[in-house]
Amino acid sequence: MGYLDPPPDGVAGVISHWALRATGYKGTPTAENAEDILKQLEEMDELPLKPGDDLAGKIIKAMQKKGYWIARYPACVNIVYVEGMDPSGKPNKNEPNQFNDLRTVIRIEKDGTPKILGKWEATTEPGKYFTQNPMNSAGAARLAFGQYKAWSMGYHHASKGKNHPALVQTAPLPVYRDKNKTYKRYGSTTSGMYGINQHHGYDLSLHDLGRSSAGCLVGRLKAGHLKFLEIVKSDARFKASPSYRFISTLMPASDVT
Repeated sequence: MGYLDPPPDGVAGVISHWALRATGYKGTPTAENAEDILKQLEEMDELPLKPGDDLAGKIIKAMQKKGYWIARYPACVNIVYVEGMDPSGKPNKNEPNQFNDLRTVIRIEKDGTPKILGKWEATTEPGKYFTQNPMNSAGAARLAFGQYKAWSMGYHHASKGKNHPALVQTAPLPVYRDKNKTYKRYGSTTSGMYGINQHHGYDLSLHDLGRSSAGCLVGRLKAGHLKFLEIVKSDARFKASPSYRFISTLMPASDVT
């Protein structure tokens, strides 16, 4: 219906209860009344989704084509990264070691129209330093394109002392290893906890990632990153449960254009 995000975990927890309330259900779900609840839900309409031809609409259409989950409840947000795209929506050459990718937060309005709440220069790839000097002998990590429910609010480099607020990896993610230092995705993926966080890029130059990314999803500017987190924290699911795990989507510009 556009309220409760996948994958199902078999637990009627805080977010499940939130989603039921969001549909207008006022009772308390129990094992005894579960079938009645399902019947009521089956009679309700899905939340509308009417993407247009602007950048927000193009991104949502690309997500639909891929079969990705889209949060349609207006009090929720969708985090989407587009690799190789400028904030204007124009594809670029996606050259290595540059902040030439796009971080967006998109909300679906009550009438089903997608709206970009924020967009920022970003990188979705490891920079030159960590590609040439990988933290893992198998090579620098490059997150596979796709959609993953894998990030919760926390702090980047928390194990070394709080660095700065970020969305931190809290579930396994699939990565390619750039062992040959080609700045490309190739071979097979491995899945694990690699510390692929969504953090800021220390106000570094647009054309040099420095040591800001070893494979994380990085917004270039500190101020832009804090605005990103402010918008994300406005999500009704996070308000219902501060430990809520967010979905984020990573696509190449070619999927959108």
